[in-house]
Amino acid sequence: MPTLEYVFVFRAPLGAQLPIGPGPYGMRVFFAVTGGEVEGPRLKGKLTGDGGDWALVGADGFARLDVRAQIQTDDGANIYMYYDYALLEMNAKVQQALGAGGTTEFGDHYYRIAPRFECGDPRYAWLTQSLFVAEGRLAAGPAVEYRVYRVS
Repeated sequence: MPTLEYVFVFRAPLGAQLPIGPGPYGMRVFFAVTGGEVEGPRLKGKLTGDGGDWALVGADGFARLDVRAQIQTDDGANIYMYYDYALLEMNAKVQQALGAGGTTEFGDHYYRIAPRFECGDPRYAWLTQSLFVAEGRLAAGPAVEYRVYRVS
């Protein structure tokens, strides 16, 4: 039976919401990723450079997230992190937090991602050779926060 190994938590402040508009699949909204921190037993660093979240809010009450970001580790490696299919349940707690700039807690909603990583540094080859899942929450800022686990 697979188990989950805690790897790190990351927190990313979000820029202002940019509504792109409704389309055939729902309402597309862009949020710039404006920095952030990565902290855990196997990975420490910060989010650097430009990144973003292209969220698609569907009629079913879920947002599907498409995120790109870069991590620079404390020991000098550069890592590309992305998740192009993540689910955020847009329930009343989420909508209230988004409207008021508030927060949610882990478990207040279904908020799951499956991040993937690319890195040429051999010290972090394990990131490209593993599967990951994470649970998310909305944090003050506004920001997002994820607890990331390696599936072993």
